[in-house]
Parts: sequence; C-alpha cells; structure tokens
Amino acid sequence: MEVGTKPMVDSIAGLSPAISINQSNANRNPRSNVGTVTEIAPYLRVIFSKLGQRHCPHCEKLVIQNYSEESQTVFAELPDQSEEISELFEEMIPCPHCGKNIIELTSSHFSFNKPSGACSTCKGIGIVSLPDIDLLVDKNKTIKEFAVQGWDQAYVDRYGASLVNAAKHYGFDINIDAPVSEYGVVQMDLLLYGVLSEKFSKHFPDVKPPKTVPNGRFEGVVVNLMRRYEEKNSYSSKQKLEKFLIQQECPDCHGVRFRRETLEVTVGGKNIMDILAMPLTEVVNWLGELTSKLSTEAMIVVHQVLEDLTKRINRIIDVGGGYLCLNQPSSSLSPGEIQRIKLASILGSNLTGVLYILDEPSTGLHGRDTQKVIDSLYKLREMGNTVIVIEHDLEIIQAADHIVDFGPGAGRNGGQIVATGTVSEIVSCTDSITGQYLKGNMYAPKRRKTSGNGKILTIKGANTNNLKDLNFEIPLGQFVTITGVSGAGKSSLVFGEIGNAATVYFNQPNNNSQGHISGFETLDNVITIDQSPIGRSSRSNAATYTDIFTGIRNLFAKLAVKQKSNLQARHFSYNVPGGRCEKCQGSGKISISMNFLPDVEVTCPVCRGKRYQKPVLAIKYKDHTIADVLDLSIDEATILFEVEKELYQKLTILQNVGLGYLGLGQAASTLSGGEAQRLKLAKELSKQSSNKTLYLFDEPTSGLHPYDANRLINVFDSLVTQGNSVIMIEHNSEVILASDWVIDLGPEGGKHGGEIIAQGTPKEIAQIKGSATGELLSKRLEEVNEQ
Repeated sequence: MEVGTKPMVDSIAGLSPAISINQSNANRNPRSNVGTVTEIAPYLRVIFSKLGQRHCPHCEKLVIQNYSEESQTVFAELPDQSEEISELFEEMIPCPHCGKNIIELTSSHFSFNKPSGACSTCKGIGIVSLPDIDLLVDKNKTIKEFAVQGWDQAYVDRYGASLVNAAKHYGFDINIDAPVSEYGVVQMDLLLYGVLSEKFSKHFPDVKPPKTVPNGRFEGVVVNLMRRYEEKNSYSSKQKLEKFLIQQECPDCHGVRFRRETLEVTVGGKNIMDILAMPLTEVVNWLGELTSKLSTEAMIVVHQVLEDLTKRINRIIDVGGGYLCLNQPSSSLSPGEIQRIKLASILGSNLTGVLYILDEPSTGLHGRDTQKVIDSLYKLREMGNTVIVIEHDLEIIQAADHIVDFGPGAGRNGGQIVATGTVSEIVSCTDSITGQYLKGNMYAPKRRKTSGNGKILTIKGANTNNLKDLNFEIPLGQFVTITGVSGAGKSSLVFGEIGNAATVYFNQPNNNSQGHISGFETLDNVITIDQSPIGRSSRSNAATYTDIFTGIRNLFAKLAVKQKSNLQARHFSYNVPGGRCEKCQGSGKISISMNFLPDVEVTCPVCRGKRYQKPVLAIKYKDHTIADVLDLSIDEATILFEVEKELYQKLTILQNVGLGYLGLGQAASTLSGGEAQRLKLAKELSKQSSNKTLYLFDEPTSGLHPYDANRLINVFDSLVTQGNSVIMIEHNSEVILASDWVIDLGPEGGKHGGEIIAQGTPKEIAQIKGSATGELLSKRLEEVNEQ
C-alpha cells in the first residue's frame, strides 16, 4: 500500500540534503523560554555552578569555589546525566571557614526545571493558580439558591447539611437560607476552606474535626476545587475548572521561578536571574567583563564554556535578536523571531553541502536590521551551502545571486515561472510584477490623507513591559502606524495597553483599571486583529471561519429541495454525522499508525478525499458538488457565486484583503500569521459597523507581496474614510508612508526601548535624526522622488 503524498514533480536532479527552517513555534511549554530554546541556559548553569560565590548559612562568611583539578572536567556537564542523578540527593561539602556542611553546587541548582533549583511553591513556573472567590461563590445568593457554582440540588442537600452540622460541631450557627454576603469571618472560612484547613481550624484550636461528611467533615468549596483540579489528568477536564481560577505571581519567588538559595549565589556580582533578565547584548558585555577579571585557575575551568557561550549569543545578535532576554517565554516569540533563532543555530553547526530553505526570515524585522539577516545568509553560502529563501522584502531580493519569480497571479492563477535570473534580468522583464517593484516603477498608491474626527485617545503612564511611563495622544478617525525596531515596545503599547484597556472598558464598565487611557467613550467598539491562529483544527478553514460555508450549505439545501431530496443544510456539513463520509468522519483522509514512526495520513479509500457520501455529492450547483466548491480558490468561488449576492459580497471582501488565492477548504492550521490576521479582518468587514470602530492590527502586510500590500492599504483607507480609526504595528515603509500619523518607539529593543522617539506625519518622521524609522522613510522618499 502506498502511504504519504508524492511530490508533484517528474524529477529533481542534484538535490543536496535539505533542511527547512520555518516559522512555526510548536513549543508552548510554559517552562520554555529564550534561554532554553537557544540552549544558552545550560552554559550559564555550568558557569554559576563552577564560579558561584555565596555566604555560608552557618558562619555567613563568603564561600568561593575551589578550582581543583578534578573540577576541570567541566565539559562533561553540557549536558550530563549527572544532573539527573544529582536530583536523587544533594552532596554536602564542608565550609572552608567553619567546617560545617553546606550544599555542593551543581548545574541543577541553577535550573528552574529541577527541584533543587526551582521555587518549591510554584515548582519553577513563576505563577500559581488561585481560586477566584467571586466567580466560585455568588455572595448575593443563599446556599439553597445555588450560591456555589457547580452545586445542583443534590449537592445542596448533601453538602448544605454537612455545612450546617459542621457549624453546630464547633458551637455556632450558619444559615443556608441567608445570602452568603451576611456571613461572618468564621462562617466564610468554613464555607471556603473547610474544617481541616488551617484558616478555619485556627478559630478552634482545641476542637477536633468531625469524622464523617454527614456529621460535619465539610471540605470547603475552595479546597474541593483545588483538589479536583490537581486530580484531573486530562486537559479538557482541567479546562472546565480553570474558569474558576486566576493566575497570580508566585508569592514566594515573585515570578523569578528560582528558590531563594539559588538567587544568593553570584558570579561577577550578579545572580542567575539578573543574567536571564538582561538583553543578549548586555549578557555578552557581562561575559567580557567576567573573562577579564577571572583568575588563571578559574579560566582553566571555564574558558571554553565562556568562549562557546559568547559565540552562541553573538550569532543571535548577528541576526537581529540582540534585544531578546533569556527569560522571555518562548510562546511570546513571533514567527520571525523563531526563525531567526533557528537561523542562528544552524550558523553554529558548521555543516557544508546542505540545502537550506527559509520562509521569509525578514518577517517582523525592522528595515534597519535587514542587512544583518542578509549577512547571515551570505555566511551560510560561504560555508559551502545553498540557500533558498522565500521572501517579499525587496532588500533581501536585491541581495540574492539568483531570483525565481512566480506568477503571474496567485493560487490557481500562479504556479508559473514568470522570470528567472539576476536582479538586472528580473528588472528587465516587463511581465514580472516583482521586477517592476525592484525597478521602482511601482509603489504604494498615494492616498488622500485624512485629518481625523477631532477626537483623541489620551494615554497616561503606559508602562507595560518595557514602556517608560509614556504620556501621549493618538488621533482618532485616522490611519496611525506604530513603528520602531524589534523589541521597542510596539506590541506592549498597542495590545498590552490599548487593547487590554479597551477590553476592560467595553466588557467590564464598572472596572476602573483602564482609567489611564481616556477617549473610548467616543467609540462604539475596539476590534483587535492580531496574528494568532484562528484555529488549530484541520476542520476549520476560510469558509467556516467567515461563515461563508453556512451560506453555501443553505444554497445546496435549497437545490436538494428542488430535486426532491430529503437532504437538509446539516447534511452538507463535514463536521457532523448525516451526510459526511463516516470512514474518515468528513476529513477526506485517514491516519495510519506507523508504531514507532510518525502517523501517516492517506486519502480516504471510501470517499476518495471527497469528504461526503454519494447522495450528498449528487446535488450540484452549476455542475459543482459541495466537495468541488471546497476545492475552489476564493477567486474561483467569487466567479462561481457571482449571482448569489450575500456570498459574493463576503468572497469579494476576502479578495480585497489579498486572500483570493486561498482555497475555501484549506485548513486553518496551514495559514500563516499574516493570512490569519487578514482572514479575521475580512470577517469583521463583512459585519455591519457603526463606523465608530477602532481597529488594532499587528503587521497585517506580513507575508504579502508589495502588490498585495498596496491593495490592503486601500482597505485601510476605506475604513478610515467611513469614519473608523486604524492603529497598526508596521515595518513596511510603503504602508508607513501611506499612513496619516506615525508614532515611532525606540531607540533600541528590550530595556533600551519603550520610549517615544518621534511622532508626526510620515514626512515629519523622515526628517528626524536618531529615528531608525525616519532614516528608512527618508531613503524611500528620495527613491520615490527620483522616479
């Protein structure tokens, strides 16, 4: 039996071993951060275990590591199974001053993923899950009125009686017919924490608790919730209980994850957390200072570790990641950051004769740092490798030795080689849209700038992440771009400040936590459209997400009625039983277990990939079955349904945001961040709006060819012309120049960012010295003026 899908190609000659470097971030582990994914953390752990200084807990004198010959086999610990063994017990060594035993430091003491290094309260996570009392208990209700969430009549009868008997056992009354808000401290402690808790038992230290539940051995609703949460093993079961929990910073380690003893160990005057919280550029400086101060004996122990670590960090800095901090969660990394970290990793592999394939390595990167990526790609080439890059950034395209330009359109209108050759050869090809952009014959359409509606958002004291207590105003009714180098604080401002405050304002009107931002009262809604996935299920697609598929199913159901069939709209859904193929449950594919190898997906042998049963496939619209429709691109579907007004309007919106090439049935899990964002935009545009909406975007032109980016500018212009407001994070100089107002953050990334460098019109920004964005705009304006 054939398994897998063969590539649709006759032959490939001269193919080298290939390594694909994509933008996916599969690691969502809350314990994973930049330090772990870059494998920098193990080096730091070795350095601290070998060079760490601490005070003896007995005599309080400074203890300095002994650089004996037997400790010079340091490289066996990168990594070493001895770390796992050391978890079983902690070896002790005598203090050189008082002779009493102290713990011998090992690498595991500097890992928050190891019990010997992690905070015992949060187990190295940095946060703890605590019950939200207000969600768990409605204090305006009585116990009999189901004040406790999740209690039905059976629970009230059983545990209500237990609660009353518990109170009697301790000599006081509790009225389950009275609102919980009337309960005193002792009564509330009993209800929430139960008779075995320290919070309640401290009121009656001399009274032994009841022995049975009916007699009053009441567990307490909070204790019961936390016990059930800990006992649940499945994700779905835990998720049901998590709605009653809130995550808070660990009260013991205050979010740093390490145990106190670990943080008392220093190297060069800094503990492990100090280093993890530094931008990589500062970590390199610290390593340099440390190297210059170490004794000869110490250098013998760690010189190779210091050298390798410095090289590893510098490679990340070289690809534009110098602003990253090692304690930054890996789940917060953008697709571009993930790919550049992977690029830095392969630069250190020293492989030759390899074919590297990269997917838009410039994604999310400020134009100032593009040359760093280009230099890294050149290094791979000079090492004897071949580098193939999928890219829309004109600067990277111009740096290529050879270009293959596909087109002429997208989707089924593409797939042809329009031009191939050097930059000059592509430029000379009049059929190549890319060539025309490289030549400078095509650029963003000049839009008539809008003056706004006179309303403003006023932000005072913005301090999320690295923002430096910013005070400024954003004009409404305009197209505003937020710019700055990577890590400057753009996302913190747009989503951490404005987006979060808007959510509170519109969803929790009595909550005053958004008070440092005023102006929302002039808006009817704030819509956040970021690059997060629209769904990880292969069953979700463009048609289902935008609700176009509902219209298509209804259309086919009407056809079924005309053909005297009993089929209804539900039969045309592949997500529910009825009309779908039950062999593959409507997916069109089945998974074959390969035991010790990854499972393989093959075309369903029953429906042959059509997803549906034969009676459903017998119903056709213009000679297209429901399966045929799902195989169409959005461009093709627009033509097919041009007389179906509602469907046609929604499909046209998808075309206008540059998604005409997408397949209607293309799985949402295959979409890039930029595609997902534009799909969200299309969904919002298809709704009725009061034209008093603020739209927040995160680099919506990501993954778009300049031609399609210009089409998207027209969509934003239309939104603003209708009276809406647009605020977006953007690096694309064409989009920035087309905006009405620019707020530029910087001057650098990380802790050296978070300040407003400049604000004004694009032309005003272009004249400001010290603004990295201003320099790019100035250069682009000169190019446009020369045309």
